[in-house]
Amino acid sequence: MIGQSAPRHAQAQGRLLVVDDQRNMRVTTAMLLRQEGYEVTEAAAAEEALRVLERETFDLLLTDLRMEPVDGLELLRRVLESSPATQVIVMTAYGTIESAVEAMRLGAADYVSKPFKEGELLVRIEKALEKTRLIRQVGALTGELRERYGVDKIVGQSAPVREMVARIVRVAQTDSTVLITGESGTGKELVARAVHTASARAAGTFVAVNCAALTTSLLESELFGHAKGAFTGALRARRGLYEEANGGTIFLDEIGETDTGFQAKLLRALQEREIRRVGESSAVRVDVRVVAATNQDLRRAIVEKRFREDLFYRLNVVPIRVPPLRERKADIPLLATHFLARFNQRNGSRKELSSGALARLEAHDFPGNVRELENLIEQAAALSLSDRIAADDIGVEPAPAPKPEANAASPGAPARLSDVVDEAERAAIRSAMARNHGDLGAVARELGVSPTTLWRKSRRLGVDPS
Repeated sequence: MIGQSAPRHAQAQGRLLVVDDQRNMRVTTAMLLRQEGYEVTEAAAAEEALRVLERETFDLLLTDLRMEPVDGLELLRRVLESSPATQVIVMTAYGTIESAVEAMRLGAADYVSKPFKEGELLVRIEKALEKTRLIRQVGALTGELRERYGVDKIVGQSAPVREMVARIVRVAQTDSTVLITGESGTGKELVARAVHTASARAAGTFVAVNCAALTTSLLESELFGHAKGAFTGALRARRGLYEEANGGTIFLDEIGETDTGFQAKLLRALQEREIRRVGESSAVRVDVRVVAATNQDLRRAIVEKRFREDLFYRLNVVPIRVPPLRERKADIPLLATHFLARFNQRNGSRKELSSGALARLEAHDFPGNVRELENLIEQAAALSLSDRIAADDIGVEPAPAPKPEANAASPGAPARLSDVVDEAERAAIRSAMARNHGDLGAVARELGVSPTTLWRKSRRLGVDPS
């Protein structure tokens, strides 16, 4: 039963589909929601709901879990496949939350336990609808930049990706500094471009800087510019990339690879919104949004005195975490199909993935993340002898078993997080080197790091490039 009434939301808007095989509950819930200003359609079974969804689009689906012959979980799966922007709230009346937790894992926005109070239901519905509005704002972005770098280029329907897209759209409406974190190959630059494209700065310039690819002196000159004669070879004054991005966005990739001297200068630029060219004493005012990215644990780097704490808090105003592919395996078929379609378009081919090939991909943990998947698809498509790519065409190699380390913990002792991360990086580098026959440039591209970073990591982890 529904509890006591709550204050009405006179401005409520949205199209809702209520699915429940208990007629009294369905009708009563639909009546409440109509009184709140929502446009409501009812369905007495999951099959009926699916037929309605083929004809109409809804902002939110409110469904019971226990239905036959098709239950609420299966309905949830199908809805998220066909309409990922539609939010789903599940209702359960059986005193346990196991099925509700499973629904959340599959991508449900929320759940409510029967009997529920009107106020509780309405608050959860409005919260879920806000996510729908944010995600659908992506569709309102226009122009060539959106077409090339917009949020619609982020492929995925899993719950982690949907949450990330909603966060991108929300922060894009502000001018806040953003720090993007995530493992190599997850697509951090794509996220940065999406933030820029969805923002009021979309008409301005997007400038990407790989901080790890340059020495400190070169990075400072590239970023802030220099005066004529500032150093040997400076034959004329030159504007830096920071000024080139004036009115737009500058993306500082691999910010964790910079030294503390450069970090102090960047901190000043963020605080004062002005820069000084190398060799000049006068400041230049700039209007730039800064988006930074790293695959490092910057809090750990702060403890180790490798990263300035004050700069971290300046950059980490709005954090966005890009999930690794192993946390969004539901997106692997979508991504694989997307990359294969792009290969077919470039090469005039008609390749397709077999179910066995998809199964092999889904069983892999992808230490190289989305970039590794893209490379695997291109390799399989290029080398397969027929248009149908088989499981054996997928060149996935099992990760090498960890080698015992001299300072390893005693058997049965819990591993330290830093050791686990180091071993995963060590395995990923060795595996990539084997695939690329020791070509360090190719390895760096596959793993999404600069050659300098790859060399530094290899030396620290004890991986012999030969």
